[in-house]
Amino acid sequence: PTGWGAPPPQAASGGYYLPKPHPKTRAQAPGGWAGGAFAALDAPAAALLAPYLGAVRSLNPDGGVKKYPGSPLIARHLLRKQDRLSAVELHPKDAARLKALFDGDFQTRVIELDGWLALGAHLPPKEKRGLVLIDPPFEEEGEFGRLVDGLQRAHRRWPGGIYALWYPLKDRKAVAAFRKALKQTGIPRLLDVGFEIRPASVEPSLDGCGMVMVNPPFTLEGELRTLLPALHRLLAVEQPSHWTLDWLAGE
Repeated sequence: PTGWGAPPPQAASGGYYLPKPHPKTRAQAPGGWAGGAFAALDAPAAALLAPYLGAVRSLNPDGGVKKYPGSPLIARHLLRKQDRLSAVELHPKDAARLKALFDGDFQTRVIELDGWLALGAHLPPKEKRGLVLIDPPFEEEGEFGRLVDGLQRAHRRWPGGIYALWYPLKDRKAVAAFRKALKQTGIPRLLDVGFEIRPASVEPSLDGCGMVMVNPPFTLEGELRTLLPALHRLLAVEQPSHWTLDWLAGE
């Protein structure tokens, strides 16, 4: 797949994160969260998660988990020989670090550019197939509105593309308005995933995250219905918390 997306700030130091799992997860995983907690998954869920765990292990060849991949390295790990990756980063220092990380990699290009501009400048790709990951930092007001506007502009240029839009579950009113605005775009085949690790608190806090997918592969919904409940049993830190899987348009 061909992907455009700005990695979040934590990943910019080298395309990977230093893991800081919740104490509950550490307690469940004495051998490391990637090999311990996830070892409790049933076979169908474990098979679906195997590509991600393979990306984690590729950064930790000596065992254990000292670091885990951010979105650029996950995408790179999954590329086939005929695929290419474009990683878009606005901040000059972070872009320079990503360029150093992928130096000499002919399948990966790092572009120092505002990701919202990239949606116009780089779509559609020459292959006419691919995945666009939109992963905003949510450091400024109005990010949900920019997501909706950016998706509409990108979809007009490339309606057949697959899009994945990440968002935080923090301000629940803003999330509800975002989902409503997506429904009103008229874009067909919008699948929304929500994953809470704790219930909504009185003061807004990061209680989980969501992802909206446009034109998801036909097998994805069934795979998520296998994977999400298994992951939720392992990763939820407070109840009641929920996972959701809803079609905002289509299906």
